[in-house]
Amino acid sequence: MSEHDERAAEFIESVGDALAAWHLSRATGRVYGFLLLRQGPETLDTIGAELGLSTGGASTAVRELVSWGLARTIPQPGSRRLRVEAVGGFEQLLAASHERTRTLIRTLRSGTALTEDARARERLHAVVGLFEGYVDAGDEMLRRHHAGDGDPPH
Repeated sequence: MSEHDERAAEFIESVGDALAAWHLSRATGRVYGFLLLRQGPETLDTIGAELGLSTGGASTAVRELVSWGLARTIPQPGSRRLRVEAVGGFEQLLAASHERTRTLIRTLRSGTALTEDARARERLHAVVGLFEGYVDAGDEMLRRHHAGDGDPPH
């Protein structure tokens, strides 16, 4: 295996681990990493063969990526086969994480009336504030990215 192939394999495994931390399957992350490195769309057969996944496993991973907005499928005229390509990036994961966090914030706020004393209420407010800060900072980062200000200097 060439050094490039080894580095690509490490990248694919790292993306698998990173997405597993976001509660996606490791296989889904590996498929995403693989697709990010490809020049164009790939078939499920190629994805499975390259990553050592069954066609069913590759299909499940692709469906999960599509549901998160990280990949799209491209129908092949005259065939039931699909080709798949990566789209977007971790931006969609961050946006989805923010939505889950907003749900948690609403739930935590609803507990304020249930606190037994000022200390518990302050603690709950502090936790809500922490999560609100996380979402606000991430939203600002996404706004800057969309405005083109989030690009790294060249």
